[in-house]
Amino acid sequence: MIRKSGLSVFVSVLLTTAATQASADLVALQYHHVSDSTPSSTSTGVALFEDQLDLIEELGLDVVPLQSGTTDALDGKLGDKQQIAITFDDAYESVYTTAAPMLAEKGYPFTVFVNTDAVGKKGYMTWAELEEFRNNENITIANHSTDHAHMVRRPDESHDSWKNRVTESLDGAQEVLDQRLGVQVPMFAYPYGEFSEELEQMLQDRGWLGYGQQSGAIGEDSHNTRLPRFPMANAYGQIKTLQTKLTSRALPVDAEQLPDGVMEENPPTLSFTLPESMDANRLTCFASGQGAVEFEVNNQRDISLTPPAEFNSRRFRYNCTYPAGKGTFYWLSQQWVDLSQPED
Repeated sequence: MIRKSGLSVFVSVLLTTAATQASADLVALQYHHVSDSTPSSTSTGVALFEDQLDLIEELGLDVVPLQSGTTDALDGKLGDKQQIAITFDDAYESVYTTAAPMLAEKGYPFTVFVNTDAVGKKGYMTWAELEEFRNNENITIANHSTDHAHMVRRPDESHDSWKNRVTESLDGAQEVLDQRLGVQVPMFAYPYGEFSEELEQMLQDRGWLGYGQQSGAIGEDSHNTRLPRFPMANAYGQIKTLQTKLTSRALPVDAEQLPDGVMEENPPTLSFTLPESMDANRLTCFASGQGAVEFEVNNQRDISLTPPAEFNSRRFRYNCTYPAGKGTFYWLSQQWVDLSQPED
């Protein structure tokens, strides 16, 4: 077993070598509200949002449309210039009243994922406002389901019932967006960030990109139906840690190695193989609510991570980081869903 202390992490950063330098990747940022009066857990304060945009500008990072940035990252076409994409889930009214004007001042493009049943309801954007967005070349409107229901198959749900339910939500929202706005964007953000392999396959069958809420950058080895985004709500978007996230790289682990997002055991085990150029002693892994956790190493590069304690939340994550040089880090996040826990 390998145990990481604060000192060993510090030393590992100092010992970073050119052999593990990463090329640029895409970092997608995920927002809900930009407001000082909405629930803090899903909100980014106005002043904090302004500070975040200012830091992106100060670092000289390119802000690009999500779809093209993702495609370029997956194809390894970003070169050596780190890119950022900005996304909003749910089309809350503060995106229109507060975030959009601030982004327009910077000239930054962004994407809004819309759950179509909520449009026009209290606290959400209207169709007229979304149509205004549609006419702005810097704004992309994409699918976030019809009803924002949990889309992973429930334990008491037959496969056919589940598939019919999800098909209606996926295709129904896409049809509404086409009818109301004339948009057919092949991107989808999973409600609550929850996904399973069979749900991923439904996106794959449609040729859609799928975005979660697990942290990390998008690179050549990322999977196109479980793409990471860094949550930027108040608790996670603070400036003192933001630069590390903005400059992060995708840990070069083939996403095909990663398990289904639906856990079978508690705690679940995450296994993957590091590239030959990486030293397992410099890898650090964390689990939600448990801090840094030990992991086993076999054959020098085969990693197996099982935290010591069970989890009692519906969603949780394992994050692993590795120094990439010049104060930057490779990053891998595995999202888990425990179906024995109640839905939100």
